[in-house]
Amino acid sequence: MKTYVKALYTFYFAILLPIIGSSQSKKFENPKANTVIECQQWEVIDLIFPVNKKVKAPFEITATAEVTNGKESQQIPLFYNDNGTWVLRYSSASIGEKSFVITSELKGLNGKKGKISITENQKTERHGGIVLNEDNPQHLFYEDGSHYFNLAFECDWLFALDYGEKDIDKTKHLLSLLNEYRFNQVVMNMYSYDVSWPKDKRLAEHPEHEYGGREDIFPFLGSNSKPDYSSLNIDFFKHFDKVISEMHNQEIVSHLMIYVWNKLVSWPEMESEADNRYYDYVIKRYQAFPNIVWDVSKEALHKTRATAGYISERIERTRNLDSYDRLVSVHDYGFCRNHADEVDFISMQNWQHTLYQNMLNARNDFPNKPIFNIEHGGYEESPYVVFPGAYVNAEVCLRRNYMCLFAGGYTTYYWQGTSWNALIHNPFEQPEDFKKPHFEYFTHMRKLFDTVPFENFEPNAPYNGSGYNLTNKKDGIIMMYTPKENHYTSAKVQISKEFNYENATQQWFNTITGEFTPEEKYKMVELGFWDFRPWRHEADAILIIRNLKPKN
Repeated sequence: MKTYVKALYTFYFAILLPIIGSSQSKKFENPKANTVIECQQWEVIDLIFPVNKKVKAPFEITATAEVTNGKESQQIPLFYNDNGTWVLRYSSASIGEKSFVITSELKGLNGKKGKISITENQKTERHGGIVLNEDNPQHLFYEDGSHYFNLAFECDWLFALDYGEKDIDKTKHLLSLLNEYRFNQVVMNMYSYDVSWPKDKRLAEHPEHEYGGREDIFPFLGSNSKPDYSSLNIDFFKHFDKVISEMHNQEIVSHLMIYVWNKLVSWPEMESEADNRYYDYVIKRYQAFPNIVWDVSKEALHKTRATAGYISERIERTRNLDSYDRLVSVHDYGFCRNHADEVDFISMQNWQHTLYQNMLNARNDFPNKPIFNIEHGGYEESPYVVFPGAYVNAEVCLRRNYMCLFAGGYTTYYWQGTSWNALIHNPFEQPEDFKKPHFEYFTHMRKLFDTVPFENFEPNAPYNGSGYNLTNKKDGIIMMYTPKENHYTSAKVQISKEFNYENATQQWFNTITGEFTPEEKYKMVELGFWDFRPWRHEADAILIIRNLKPKN
C-alpha cells in the first residue's frame, strides 16, 4: 500500500524529444544512455527498446529497470510489446534527476542505461496517484496530499468502445461526459464477454449499443469461443493503452477489475502458465499509470470459480510486481471482511434497505480502512432493462449514494445504459423517447462537497434524528440529510450539548437541483416541528450548519 510522501527537487538538462500519439503516453524510441528524457511529475512515458534477435518466449523474459535518484531506488518490470520490442513504462511522483539501468537475461536489454529529468507538475487538475493517509485512515487522498472524493461510475465494457478503430472518439466522448459531470473514477473490467441474464428485446433493435458477445475482442489469441492460451493478444492491450491514457488525460481513475467470473469469459485454468502470464502482464503494463487502482476480480468468489486462497495469491502477486504500490482491493465484501489485512480499502456490496446501517457497521468494524460501496443495488433505469437489481428510480438510487456518504464511505453510480453490455456512449444525443441518465445529480453532489471538506466529517448516528448526520468538529459543521418525505429535521440536541452557536449559520441544499437556500443566522428553536424545511415532498435536502465552536 502507498502512503503520502512528497519530495521536491529542481534541475535542468538537455532533453530527448518524444513521439506523441493521440490518447497515448509519450514514447521515446531506443533512447541512448547519454541523452536525458524529460517528463513532468505524474506524466506517463514509454521508453521503447528494440531487440534485434528472435526470442522464443518473449513474455517469459525477465527485464527490470532500477530507477534511482541516488537515495531511493525502484525496480520496474519491462513488458513485451510485440515486434521484438520491450517497454519501460514510467511515471514519477517526485521531481528531480534520476537514472536507470536495465537488468535482463536478454543481452539486447541487459545493461541499457539512461537518465530521466522530472519537472514539477503543471496540470492544475492533476494530483497524483490514490494513496492512504495514516493520520486519516478512513479517507482516500492523492499523492500531493489533497483529498480524493471517490465518486465512481460503473462501466464494465469500456474496453470495447472503439475496439479495432484507429481513434477512440466514442471513448473520449463518454469520458468527457463523466469528467463534465464530475465523476472521477470508472469501475471497469479488463475484459468481459457477455451477460448470462435475459436481454431486453429493444436492445436488438439498436445493435450499435450492444457490446456483449463480440468474438473479435479477446486478451488471448483466438476468441472467447475458441480460445488459444499459448500467447496474449497484444493488439488488445494496445487498444486498452489508449483507454487508460485517455482516462489519465482526463484525470479519471481506473478501478480495474482484472478478472470477472460471471460474464461468460473463457479464462484459462487458475494458476496455469497462461493465467499467470495474463495477470502478470496486466500488472507490468499498467502499474505506471497514477490513475490505476487494482481490483483482483469482480464477483471474486462468485460461483466457486475462485477460492479465497487464489485471490490472496493474486494480491500477493500484485504487490510483488507493482513497483508503484498502487492500492489493491477485491470486489467481494466477504473476502475483504475476512482478509482485511490484505486489502487497502474495503469494497462492499449491499442491496439491503438498511444500507446506511450496514455501511456504518463496516466503517466501525474497520476503523483503519476506507469503505467503498461498489454496488448498492441501485441501477438507474435506461432505455433498456439491462439489470434492474433492487432499485431503478433515479431519486432512490441517488439517495442510496448519499446513504453511503453519510455513513462515512465512498460510493458508485450505475446507469443501466452504460454499466454492462448495453453501452450508450452518447446518451444525451439519443431520441427523445430514450430515457436519459441523471448525471447532473452527481454534479450537484460534488458541488456540495466542494463547499465542505468530506475528509473531516464523521457519521454521528446517535444524532441522526429523522435523517442522517455528518459532523465535522474540526471545521465546525454539521450536515443533516433529510428524505423528501420528512418535513422536519434538527441538530438542536447535538448543538446544545457539544457546540457554541453564537456565530453559527444555516442553509439548505437541494439534492435534485443543486440549489442552496441563502445562508442565514442559525436559530435554536424549542419546538421546530412546524418550521417545515424547504422542498418538502419535492426533494431530499441537506441542512448545513456552519461556524459552530466545540465546547471542549
